[in-house]
Amino acid sequence: MRILVVEDDPKLADLVRRSLTEKGNAADVAGRGEDALWMARAHPYDAIVLDLMLPGLDGIKTCAALREAGIWAPILMLTARDAVEDRVAGLDAGADDYLTKPFSLAELLARLRALVRRGRPERPAVLEVGDLRLDPASHQVWRGTTELELSSKEHALLELFMLRPGEVLSRLDLLEHAWDMGYENRSNVITVHVRHLRDKIDRPFGRDSIETVHGAGYRLREE
Repeated sequence: MRILVVEDDPKLADLVRRSLTEKGNAADVAGRGEDALWMARAHPYDAIVLDLMLPGLDGIKTCAALREAGIWAPILMLTARDAVEDRVAGLDAGADDYLTKPFSLAELLARLRALVRRGRPERPAVLEVGDLRLDPASHQVWRGTTELELSSKEHALLELFMLRPGEVLSRLDLLEHAWDMGYENRSNVITVHVRHLRDKIDRPFGRDSIETVHGAGYRLREE
């Protein structure tokens, strides 16, 4: 997943960001609602973690503005308040779920996975294409009965391929899914990681499931 974290507490924002990236996700951080709006317009996020209490444009107004702008990524609202009226205001503004501070990082990640699945009816809890299986929750991948050891970036790329089998994905599609805005050296990173991914999921099994579509990108065969 690629997640936008909108949180004005630098320590909490960094903790959430590191927790997400350690699980193979990409995460960008915005400290203000105004920043979140332009970032969400510029990048296709899978989900948004949005704090209720923000300087300037607060979480409720930011949520409403995102929906008005046609941005329908699932929004998980974070709030230090547990009053019913605050939760109702967030949900009515367009949020999909809420989590009261303090919260468990494991629960935050589980809620985000559930929200992304809910937003994509075709996305099951465990992805399967041919004899490839990928479990986003446990971070495990199998070819048939053989469990494969992938890096976090290889896992993120394979997840996108398996979400969209048979589709040609450009290098930009793959970069947008697996790398955050802080990554600069993008010259041949996709070529390198796709080669490593093929070395692990295809070549040991005599397969050629990830195709190069010259001038366009890559495609996972629908086996």
